[in-house]
Amino acid sequence: MSIGRVVVLTGPSGVGKGTLLKAILAQHPEAFLSISATTRSPRSGEVDGQHYYFLSRADFQAKIAEREFLEWAEFAGNLYGTPRSPVIEQVNQGRTVILEIELEGARQVRQTLPTARQVMLLPPSIEELERRIRERATEDEVAIARRLDRAQAEISAAKEFDRCVINDQLDSAIAALEDAIFA
Repeated sequence: MSIGRVVVLTGPSGVGKGTLLKAILAQHPEAFLSISATTRSPRSGEVDGQHYYFLSRADFQAKIAEREFLEWAEFAGNLYGTPRSPVIEQVNQGRTVILEIELEGARQVRQTLPTARQVMLLPPSIEELERRIRERATEDEVAIARRLDRAQAEISAAKEFDRCVINDQLDSAIAALEDAIFA
């Protein structure tokens, strides 16, 4: 059996990672989307081991000390990370494992797993990204401004990645992402 691969997928909030990943996973059921661990409480309908691995802060910190995360970070007072064991298990079974993570996490994975393919999803323009974020109608002006500032920083890091895919037209973006992940 051949060894699998790890693919890191990142991009600014609102760029369409979820939409594109859903299409890719529907076309490639053999691929495995990594499940993150978090210290935040489950939201309504979230299932442990399916949406996240929900851990206490003490358990999460013990796993950090034992180097059981490929990457981890703290956001809004909660810890988030990618457990190493399930990823390595799936790779050893020959599967392509996709990690949908933030820029800082992608940088950490580059250190912990340098053979991972790094893919950044980009908007066609910052104006289009802003339109998509506003279309969601889930955030106030301050939050939108913060997301756009962060997006600018993330976009400027595109040169760090093995492949960049612009999410302009859905079908062509799916095809380009599929090529970036599986080729």
